[in-house]
Amino acid sequence: MNEILLGVDPRDQSVPALVWAADEAVRRGLVLRLVVAVPPAHDGLRYDALARQSALRMRAESAIANAEDLVRYLHDGLRIVTERVNGTPATVLRDMAAHAALVVVGSRRLGRAVLSESSVAVPLTAGADCPVVVVGAPEHTAVHPPTLVVGVDGSESAQAAVAFAVEEASMREARLRAVWVWPRPVLAHDDAEGGLAERRRLLAEAVAGWAERYPDVAVSQEVLRGHPVEQLALASQESLSLVVGRRGRGGYSGMRLGSTVHGLLHRAPCPVITIPSRSMSAGQTTRPGSTPVPPRPTGL
Repeated sequence: MNEILLGVDPRDQSVPALVWAADEAVRRGLVLRLVVAVPPAHDGLRYDALARQSALRMRAESAIANAEDLVRYLHDGLRIVTERVNGTPATVLRDMAAHAALVVVGSRRLGRAVLSESSVAVPLTAGADCPVVVVGAPEHTAVHPPTLVVGVDGSESAQAAVAFAVEEASMREARLRAVWVWPRPVLAHDDAEGGLAERRRLLAEAVAGWAERYPDVAVSQEVLRGHPVEQLALASQESLSLVVGRRGRGGYSGMRLGSTVHGLLHRAPCPVITIPSRSMSAGQTTRPGSTPVPPRPTGL
């Protein structure tokens, strides 16, 4: 877990994703591994298929060389590893993510067919064992004070998201905005006052104890009403990033990716960091009866 993994797309290279991954590797004192995956030819016996495969390999080599040059220009002393792997990009990155602290990809291809072979962000986010960062838009670094937004809904993966977000905010010297979105009910005669008070209580419980652990991070709490995707996208309009659990309370046990996360990958105006509940490592400590507490980041 001593590296950040960046997926390089030779057909649609995302500079914001590259910059984000390089900066994060410096912040965390980790190795940056640049990986380009070359998908197999559908028909290896046909000459045109082999020619396309050869051209794709050449494009992959060029893309990863260009990516390495840019990273070295930005951070000359950063430890970089480059690797070209044969295989479907989403599958290659998902398998390699098992040994990474974070995996980062761009999302400029999300506007196309989400289930096509070239799609990486959605299947990787659904299946990776570590946090996945999808960078479709650059961070809002010109906004002060810098802010991260974390979505909270009481689920196990949301608890892990809060843990990650507080640590990230501390590294970034940013404030943290914890947001609980309460969907509007079908029936208009719901107990709005009682429901709002209950969700404020649950949100306070979700972030309890983190101010003592990270006194340098100012944490604000908000309960918003409306559609979770719309409200979280609005809340993160000027944020460094949006951190969410990969599967919320609304999903069933077989789901790997919640509908809210799926919508945010398409609509969030900043990088989206998704956290699986099992991403909490064995080396983390826990406050009795509460959320796992991450250790302070090393190498800073």
